[in-house]
Amino acid sequence: MSESAMTQSKAATTVELLDVVVIGGGAAGVGVSVALRHAGIENFVVLDRGTVGSSFASWPAETRFITPSFPTNSIGMLDLNSIAIGVSPAFSLEVEHPTGEEYASHLRGVAQFFELPVREQTDVLRVTKVGDHFRVDTAEGTLQAKHVIWAAGEFHYPRLNGFQGSELCRHTATVGSYEELEGDEFIVIGGYESGVDAAYHLACHDKAVKLFDKGSPWQDESSDPSIVLSTYSLERMREEWFEEQVELFPNTPIASVSQIDDGYEVKALDGRWFRTSTPPLLAGGFEGSHKLVANLFEQRDDGFPVLSEHDESTSTSGLFLCGPAVRHENHVFCFIYKYRQRFAVVAKAIATSLGLPAEELENYRKWGMYLDDLSCCGEECVC
Repeated sequence: MSESAMTQSKAATTVELLDVVVIGGGAAGVGVSVALRHAGIENFVVLDRGTVGSSFASWPAETRFITPSFPTNSIGMLDLNSIAIGVSPAFSLEVEHPTGEEYASHLRGVAQFFELPVREQTDVLRVTKVGDHFRVDTAEGTLQAKHVIWAAGEFHYPRLNGFQGSELCRHTATVGSYEELEGDEFIVIGGYESGVDAAYHLACHDKAVKLFDKGSPWQDESSDPSIVLSTYSLERMREEWFEEQVELFPNTPIASVSQIDDGYEVKALDGRWFRTSTPPLLAGGFEGSHKLVANLFEQRDDGFPVLSEHDESTSTSGLFLCGPAVRHENHVFCFIYKYRQRFAVVAKAIATSLGLPAEELENYRKWGMYLDDLSCCGEECVC
């Protein structure tokens, strides 16, 4: 082979070294990418296996945000559902409780406005650390990066186990529209946000619903919606037709689901049996995408990744986590207005690693988007 041919062959196999690869184009991925821009980082890409906001677009048609949106930027407060300074879904969508499709449209607009380097329809196959760099293998090729931010979210990774016969149930994440479900009677297993939402919309369409939960989230007392039902859900449960159509079964964990000739039998741990002609709806939450890279993190006792003060893996340096799986001791960052407070923390850590001052990130503090002191979390309301 000639020297020229060897040079061309070597160039063809050379993989571009990026400063950062962000995996996930949802609220976390778009939000942290805007923070990277503000930190002065330019050499990065955002990978999404679908399109920007596709997880939100996959929500049931009737499902809406439980957190309300208000265009409050003019008084120095961010919309609860904003993922970047200066944007508000309430302002752009003119909707207080957006649907998933509406919010996906908002995220696409944010990505376009900040000219984020998004590569859609790019399925990430694996992430490995090779020496000082990461190798990110996708169905389209391989990328190398100094840092990786895992921000792939959770909606496409529902929790499907938990009791015998759970595979016979239909997870609420797979429902396109509650109005289109056939049948007059439904059993919903799981009484947190997704379960109450399913019961609410089924009851709205004159369906009879039995709602089971191993606890009683609609009766628990806490000001943290990560632990109990949101005000939005509690308010909807007080609708007269909800009370008429939905029968609540608190403190009733399910032991098994079995299929019979004319439908399904649901057995509670207390021995009671319930029959339904339709597949029970499972609203048991999500495993989360972080399980796909569990080997790159140490694990907490609850299965969530152990993170440094900068949301970096304690076992794989340069790998960061953004999104609803972020946990620090008892602090749960499962809502947008919670985990967005960590975007600047991650961006600052990466910028420091790259030798960039990232002075613009200090602006995030006055907007409540730079939480690096976790001692202030966890305060309960007194009334």
